[in-house]
Amino acid sequence: MQATTLKQIADWCDGTLIQGRPADTIASLSTDSRKLAGGELFLALKGERFDGHRFIQEAGDAGVAAIVVSDLPLSSESFTGGIVHVSDTLTALQHLALRYRRSRPDLFVVGLTGSNGKTSTKDFLSAVLTKSGKVNATPGNLNNHIGLPQTILKTEADDEIGVWEMGMNHPGEIEVLAEIAAPDAAVITNVGTAHIEHMKTREAIAEEKGMLAEAVGPDGFVVLNANDEYTDSIRGRCRARVITAGIDTGDVVASDLKPTAAGMAFVLSAAGESVEVSLPVPGAHMVANAVLAAAVGLERGLSLLAVADALSEARLSGGRLQRREAGGIEFLDDSYNANPDSMRAALATLAAMETQGRRIAVLGRMAELGEHEEREHIALGEAAVAAGIDTLIAVGEAGKLILEGAGEKGGAILWAADHEAAATQLVGVVAPGDIVLVKGSRSSGMEKVIEAFGERESQTN
Repeated sequence: MQATTLKQIADWCDGTLIQGRPADTIASLSTDSRKLAGGELFLALKGERFDGHRFIQEAGDAGVAAIVVSDLPLSSESFTGGIVHVSDTLTALQHLALRYRRSRPDLFVVGLTGSNGKTSTKDFLSAVLTKSGKVNATPGNLNNHIGLPQTILKTEADDEIGVWEMGMNHPGEIEVLAEIAAPDAAVITNVGTAHIEHMKTREAIAEEKGMLAEAVGPDGFVVLNANDEYTDSIRGRCRARVITAGIDTGDVVASDLKPTAAGMAFVLSAAGESVEVSLPVPGAHMVANAVLAAAVGLERGLSLLAVADALSEARLSGGRLQRREAGGIEFLDDSYNANPDSMRAALATLAAMETQGRRIAVLGRMAELGEHEEREHIALGEAAVAAGIDTLIAVGEAGKLILEGAGEKGGAILWAADHEAAATQLVGVVAPGDIVLVKGSRSSGMEKVIEAFGERESQTN
């Protein structure tokens, strides 16, 4: 955050400065009282299970320069810093981010959404666009109505490009985020079944995702997945120029996909030119994400070779098809999140990987499926068998549905009540040379299986 006066902060928040010197400046913001360094603006968010107003004393003790609050009087009468009073602190955060963004018309912003692959595509975009300027990218998965404003407010004076994720699980959320971010370009990775519990249909999801494309003005551009069945309908809603990117089709094309020891190799083609890319992560769906990022880089004036080099050097966030070792066994850690589409993509990736041993999948629950939950978990078991997985370990109550789908058709099919039991099952079946995929929704905490497995192996050696 660029140094901003208290008066400007109060104005941007639609608040009133009731204590403090208007000309004092602040260059950072936090909403977490546990992570205060001193000198920043502390904004006291309220939710169903938390209230930042309870930590005003801690914020003062940490040395914050000012606070934004909705509740008066304060719980701490000894706070001597600046105080901005607002009617609602979440709205204040969003307005502050929106107006801070409008104060940076020089910042080129790429808005990013989609049912699957948002964070991986963001990582590829960051790697590519860093070749043309300093990038402020969404940290971790801060892509919602709270996380996006925080990301925007972390933009520094010398940042030239913003790569900002926008997630949603209810109607209307993308429109709000797009209004805050004011994107110059948009990327929509795909339209799948993630969050279908609240959205009900894929058509409704496509309608929501398309709000980001609509937000880009005529001088901008929108990159759409050439392989997605909803691309044509979203294209029709765009004011901006549309570029398609995909596998074997589109304006920017990835072709000749081949698994490698390090990840995936493919040929990237655009405007009659081609170059080979060595992607440092496995999976055809990762190539689909990478080619979207390539399209943005090319549109921003980078050469095909520069884009290929950037993709080859990209590093993905943890828990996204991350190859890691635990207890002497190679794991494919895709534990960060899951939905039916990403589960099938991960199984296809595992099936395509070369190995001297067996392919083992440890699968947990997929959340936010609503009335589709039973059907989709049964279908996941069927998909695991169809992919040729040698050993399947299904975890938790949803795991029983996965096993029902797998039936007696596959190889070893096991059920585990929880992470600890799954790790115990895994110790009993795994051998050197095997590859183990671990995946489930964030709420399933499937990374704990890998941690528990490593602990058991260290105890037996």
